[in-house]
Amino acid sequence: MYHFFAKLSRMKYICRWGLMRNTRPENLCEHSYETAVLAHALAVLRNERCGGHVDPQRAATLALFHDCTEILTGDLPTPVKYAGPALRSAYRAVENEAQEKLLSLLPADLAGRYRPLLTENSPADANLVPLVKAADKLSALVKCVEERAMGNTEFAKAEESTRALLEEMGLPEVEIFLREFLPSYSLTLDEQG
Repeated sequence: MYHFFAKLSRMKYICRWGLMRNTRPENLCEHSYETAVLAHALAVLRNERCGGHVDPQRAATLALFHDCTEILTGDLPTPVKYAGPALRSAYRAVENEAQEKLLSLLPADLAGRYRPLLTENSPADANLVPLVKAADKLSALVKCVEERAMGNTEFAKAEESTRALLEEMGLPEVEIFLREFLPSYSLTLDEQG
């Protein structure tokens, strides 16, 4: 008996934004889905508008699995996770152990297929990793925008810093998304048409 997929199904129990007052809680499963949709969109934008040749389906798949280790580690708040080099290094080691633990829940003949999805170490996926990281940040920005639209000022600083991080990435497809698609997240259902 193998427990990998049952363990992944527990993503719905991991809450994000633990240090923030939320108008609507967000779990890791929702975040992973949204990140996958956004990674797919960024890959399509890269191909259609930026002269790229990447696989949107692969980008979406990588994004679905990008936070799987948090099933075992929980969602460590960003200010803690990146507080300094020692904490970043320690957290990376914990993530690596969690990756290996998850992979050990698969039969050997499948573990090799899932390793690149959990580890971001596949050279074949190197051109997609920045898009997945950008999609992850975009998902966080969307959460901030939605919270602000609900009158929650708790997310104002997070929105500002997340937007700045996205702009620093210098990815043209992210700039397109911010300009053409992000404003819609502030609108009501009726205003979205």
